[in-house]
Amino acid sequence: MIIKTAGIDAALTALYIILVALFMSNTAKLFEGAEDIVIIPIAMLSLLVFSVALVGSLIFGRPILWYLDGKKREAIALLAYTLGFFLLIPFGAFLALFWYH
Repeated sequence: MIIKTAGIDAALTALYIILVALFMSNTAKLFEGAEDIVIIPIAMLSLLVFSVALVGSLIFGRPILWYLDGKKREAIALLAYTLGFFLLIPFGAFLALFWYH
């Protein structure tokens, strides 16, 4: 259960990061000619705050709840597995970048 939950949380975090990266890489095409509008920094900072909150809740939310419920070993294990699974994702991305470059 802990390993499955950690894998799902890490995968959802990676999926969110991929979607944001795809959006950000296409913003020049989507918003052509809008470089000097003050709303862009507001939108980017808002996206940053939302991203921190979402990823923080995906990685730390359940472990904190479990820890507060007295399941301290399970909470620490879940956090460790989630971070471990998530570490594989950027490692794989850098490996793919190195391999295909």
